[in-house]
Amino acid sequence: MTDREDSMDDDVFEAVEARLEVPKDGQRGTHSPTGYRGYQPSIDVINLCNQLEDAEVPVHKTILLGDSGVGKTSLLVKFDTGKFESSKFSATVGIGFTTKVVQVDDSKVKLQIWDTAGQERFRCVTHAYYRDAHALLLLYDVTNKKSFDNIRAWLGEIKDYAHDDVVIMLLGNKADCGSDRAIKREEGERLAREYRVTFMETSAKSGQNVELAFHAIARDLTSRNAANADPQRFNVQDYVRAQAQHGPESPQCAACAF
Repeated sequence: MTDREDSMDDDVFEAVEARLEVPKDGQRGTHSPTGYRGYQPSIDVINLCNQLEDAEVPVHKTILLGDSGVGKTSLLVKFDTGKFESSKFSATVGIGFTTKVVQVDDSKVKLQIWDTAGQERFRCVTHAYYRDAHALLLLYDVTNKKSFDNIRAWLGEIKDYAHDDVVIMLLGNKADCGSDRAIKREEGERLAREYRVTFMETSAKSGQNVELAFHAIARDLTSRNAANADPQRFNVQDYVRAQAQHGPESPQCAACAF
């Protein structure tokens, strides 16, 4: 080895020793996990890490159904963003969707939520999305009797096109419209009892039961897909009833299940 090479090596070791020195106050410096002081990952690296983390999160296809104008889009936006955008939505054309990760105890569940058009001319498009759906949220407008009367037809289509084990929840939306109400809560309860589905009233405007509806769906789907699934371990009806009784919702806004 030449004298020059020997000198360079000495310089390197001296530099390393200087970096490893403990400050005089006895406190060690804070180092980046990468080993590079002050390293800040690029946005591409952060996004890649998030994608790898989400790769382990199960995805459950959840579809919003019901007549046009019952508030499906408003309900979805309220859950996704926490905001209510009054009178800013035109009728949904065809199909649209968003995804949101929900925390269920120590697990994460990704809900892929599809917003469908309620108009009759788009019904054939909607049918195609029933087949691989894990959960269906069926909405009617409590101020619109026709939307409630059509629920039976929607449930008939679900029976024809969806899997037998799909999770179904009936939602009476726009529950904040007290004086304009056309459908009593008891009528929704009776219909839910007849078809043996979970029921609650919701309001995209006030937020009433919006989080509860989607979290109940996420918990039910998580329980069903657990490796050691026990049918008696989780009951979505009992969960909804318990949350409505002990949660922040007022008694008159309570959810019901049958």
